[in-house]
Amino acid sequence: MPEYCVTGGTGFIAAYLVKDLLEKGHTVRTTVRNPGDVDKVGFLWELNGAKERLKIFKADLLLEGSFNEAVTGVDGVFHTASPVIVPYDENVQATLIDPCIKGTLNVLNSCVKANVKRVVLTSSCSTIRYRDDVQQVSPLNESHWSDPEYCKRYNLWYAYAKTVAEREAWKIAKESGMDLVVVNPSFVVGPLLAPQPTSTLLFILSIVKGLNGEYPNTTVGFVHIDDVIVAHLLAIEEPKASGRLICSSSVAHWSHIIEMLRAQYPSYPYENKCSIRGGDNNPHIMDTTKITQLGFPQFKTLQQMFDDCIKSFQDKGFL
Repeated sequence: MPEYCVTGGTGFIAAYLVKDLLEKGHTVRTTVRNPGDVDKVGFLWELNGAKERLKIFKADLLLEGSFNEAVTGVDGVFHTASPVIVPYDENVQATLIDPCIKGTLNVLNSCVKANVKRVVLTSSCSTIRYRDDVQQVSPLNESHWSDPEYCKRYNLWYAYAKTVAEREAWKIAKESGMDLVVVNPSFVVGPLLAPQPTSTLLFILSIVKGLNGEYPNTTVGFVHIDDVIVAHLLAIEEPKASGRLICSSSVAHWSHIIEMLRAQYPSYPYENKCSIRGGDNNPHIMDTTKITQLGFPQFKTLQQMFDDCIKSFQDKGFL
């Protein structure tokens, strides 16, 4: 049975990937910055099969060569490690852009050295939808790319970093002959697996609790974590998988999400005011024909993903 490495094992997508691969009987390696940090890493050791088949390696996205050991001898690598939501301040280069771009280069160069059979990169729909002509070209498919200049103009630094990182990844794949498949999920929603919510889940929690004073003026695709995992497994296991794979269920504005949640869970305060920030609210459609033709089942609905998310917040005492 193939052995896989998942980078950034405590992340939302990565932790579910580790869980799923272990449940299927695989030996799994994962990387974290500090394997001794029990508060952050401990929950991984509690996953079914972890004691027998999980190995945790120390690695740092910014350190060249630090992934060499973790990826040497595995059949496939999932590079999911990346900062997601950080404050957009003067440190954004160090907290987001460098780890995203340099991290991708470091991991992929280690994979080239180790001759890994297939690499699956977790990219994002944000590498596809940020462009001046988005409404004219929608539905958006795998051939579309975000414009880094558009991202800079509107301070969309996550999209900028992911776009540049994915472009660099394809460059490495072309030069080295690496078998690279990229999954492009939209905004990922679902139940919490780790002890503390991070990235997209932390963001949802702050909106439900009304912590920021406003919600984003953003129209974005949403997708259930379960569907993201299915997409990643298809990407690594299906011989016909190639290129980019859009993984997105429904596109909605945050105002619609809040309305939907308020109807279902009226007791929470929620954000009431929409941000006036521009550049991120273009209506669009994501075309998922390609992943569907690979055998992807039906996407879960907005209601399902947010119900699962809110229920897990309630069960873990965050709401």
